[in-house]
Amino acid sequence: MRKINTNNMEELVWSSPKGKFVGAGKQVSEALGRKPLSTDLMERHPFDVEICRIPPGKAAYPYHTHSAQWEFYHIISGHGIARHKDGKTSIEPGDAFIFGPNEPHQLHSTAILAVRPTPKAFGVDFHRPGAGQDARLPHRLAAASPSCGGLEARATGPCSNRRSHSKRDR
Repeated sequence: MRKINTNNMEELVWSSPKGKFVGAGKQVSEALGRKPLSTDLMERHPFDVEICRIPPGKAAYPYHTHSAQWEFYHIISGHGIARHKDGKTSIEPGDAFIFGPNEPHQLHSTAILAVRPTPKAFGVDFHRPGAGQDARLPHRLAAASPSCGGLEARATGPCSNRRSHSKRDR
């Protein structure tokens, strides 16, 4: 068994260059031994778990999709809005929801925290509908699997895997 206490973990903070997208997260899976760049099935978990905070009035990422990745969210505290293909839905503590591959999504915080586990898979990992932007995340290309104050939630699937792609690039 591997055990950690998330209360003792360092929080990684990121922001887009203009500050439109902001968040902070604790990389739970990596703290439990996940090696993001490994091709060994025993060293990379089939999902990521991250505790993500999104400051009130912000979103952690642009409205986007993933070609082969699922994202599950469980709202721990705070309130916000989940933007999806059918519109917008209010989210609050206790809510759990999932986005499948190619389902556009984005979380906006009015004050939220969530836990997010994310399955890993091959393919273009991040796509912005209408923006014509795709991004391949190197640590995910080698992974094959069965399949982020304000708002704290970010589930499995942009929060924990974000470190290697856009904390610097967004």
